[in-house]
Amino acid sequence: MFDTLSDRLAATFKNLRGKGRLSEADIDATTREIRIALLEADVALPAVRAFISRVKERALGAEVSAALNPAQQVIKIVNEELISILGGETRRLRFAKNGPTVIMLAGLQGAGKTTLAGKLAKWLKDQKHTPLLVACDLQRPNAVTQLGVMAERAGVAIFAPEPGNGVGDPVKVAKDSIEFAKSKLYDVVIVDTAGRLGIDAEMMQQAADIRAAVEPDEVLFVVDAMIGQDAVTTAQAFLEGVDFTGVVLSKLDGDARGGAALSVAHVTGRQIMFASNGEKLDDFDAFHPDRMASRILGMGDVLSLIEQAEKTFSQEEAAKVASKLASKGGKEFGLDDFLAQLEQVSKMGSISKLLGMLPGMQQMRDQINSIDDRDVARVGAIIKSMTPAERQDPKIINGSRRARIAKGSGVHVSEVSNLVTRFFEARKMMSAMAGGRGIPGMPGLPGMGGGAARKPKQQKAAKGKRQSGNPLKRAQQQAQAQQRKTDGQQQVQPGGAFGLGAGQGGPSDFELPKEFKDLF
Repeated sequence: MFDTLSDRLAATFKNLRGKGRLSEADIDATTREIRIALLEADVALPAVRAFISRVKERALGAEVSAALNPAQQVIKIVNEELISILGGETRRLRFAKNGPTVIMLAGLQGAGKTTLAGKLAKWLKDQKHTPLLVACDLQRPNAVTQLGVMAERAGVAIFAPEPGNGVGDPVKVAKDSIEFAKSKLYDVVIVDTAGRLGIDAEMMQQAADIRAAVEPDEVLFVVDAMIGQDAVTTAQAFLEGVDFTGVVLSKLDGDARGGAALSVAHVTGRQIMFASNGEKLDDFDAFHPDRMASRILGMGDVLSLIEQAEKTFSQEEAAKVASKLASKGGKEFGLDDFLAQLEQVSKMGSISKLLGMLPGMQQMRDQINSIDDRDVARVGAIIKSMTPAERQDPKIINGSRRARIAKGSGVHVSEVSNLVTRFFEARKMMSAMAGGRGIPGMPGLPGMGGGAARKPKQQKAAKGKRQSGNPLKRAQQQAQAQQRKTDGQQQVQPGGAFGLGAGQGGPSDFELPKEFKDLF
């Protein structure tokens, strides 16, 4: 949703890099580009004016002029102001001290309230709560049935005494649900209310009556993140009619401009608490302004990636895999383990989404978007077409075995060969990292072992001195060798340098051999 805004901001900051000092004209040009980028992203005009004013005020101050890297300082200011306009700190749910916590959902029809009710119930269940869904949307056809399906998929209870489709009193259903929750010991009640295609007095009155009947601890306004600046108008109308306490953004995975996310919190003064970014029940989490600002500026979201990995991966299984990779050069790590790791990663969500959370991946967006998540299924089909022995030791997979595997998995033989080759490369790299040796072929990194070290050059053994073929010269060499051997056996007197006795200049009776005299 924020791809266009991210690209415009990245292009703006690129012009600042390399400048040792920023003039007032540079800052004016930068803030002008940021203003255009925000307006094109459908951010509300009051929010844009406030944002640009704060950025310009801080950028012209001593905060930037005294910085060693002014461009980085401007990016830091924009990041902090983005966090501020998105709501500042993460807003958590307020739970009741006594009795069930009542959460009421309100919003226009089509904003995704019923689907979001199921996601919120699943999220609360994962947080060790026992939620109860209440069907108070008795106007829209099959709304009660849809909520029942969502409750079944989330594995939570539902209170739906009325069939809906225009039959029943939603205020009475909401009031009765509180007593039902107390009797069955549910600690959270989620009330799904009716929406309309537009803001009207009847809808607002019904929502206000339900609020008065159940006295909710939280009233969450569900807004479609794809409707742009109209989300601000709708939010203001609901704020006056129902007075909600928090905002939930739905359809955040869409391809709209995303201005609603940057406008609602600033204009209404109510923070965004949750965000829904997919169709699955697990595509839902608390909204973190700092992480969203980091994503918009192309810095990634490593904390969310780590949290997803902690939810998906078992520490015990991870320890087993690490021990296999660290022992015997990783030879115990087979294709079964490789497939298990791929399936664990796929449980975390779309691979393109996961890669998008890494810093610096904004420049590779086209390549990331071209990744097909079905490749994991194809790899699984190839591995499952192998025998247990082949999975344990892929080295035994010869040509005939590859042809059989390809036929069993419905792929070409070359795909089987590529998979086996990639597996050996990946195992080699992971084994080196697990053993603390770093990535092969890469220089050492702080806190990690370097790549495979080069063996020191061994000094070649000195060759023996060759003897001359001339008999006379050979005799001279033998005489010299015998003389050196005799001198080495004599005891050397201590005290002098170079092996000579103290105060001695050398033997006075030294005389050249007769053969040497004949040479001169």
